[in-house]
Amino acid sequence: MVSRPLNHLLLTVTNTGSKNCDLVGYPAVRFGEAQSVPPVIEDSKPQAVVTLPPGESGYAGVLLSAADGSGSNGYTAKSLAVYFGKSPSAAHPSLPAKGVYVDSSLSVTYWQADMADALTW
Repeated sequence: MVSRPLNHLLLTVTNTGSKNCDLVGYPAVRFGEAQSVPPVIEDSKPQAVVTLPPGESGYAGVLLSAADGSGSNGYTAKSLAVYFGKSPSAAHPSLPAKGVYVDSSLSVTYWQADMADALTW
């Protein structure tokens, strides 16, 4: 979680390999037992694929809920699965112990090279 904006989560991935890694598209995220993944924020699409040299990080923002309370079907999620590309395996980053509140506004950004860009949306 990031302290500002309050209803956002920042996903950070780091290339731990020895070759460049391309972050294509956006992460498919699943909170708790959700049956579907949230939509991508089309306006967040970068000009080019984000390429991470070894040791570098990339970012995606997750809008968890409507800041004005207009979202519906809200619930507290205690787990998160993040899928990359077409891989069937997922990363399971930890969430705060009390979980995170998500509602029908849930959406993700495309992968970004800059943390600030991921949190703009």
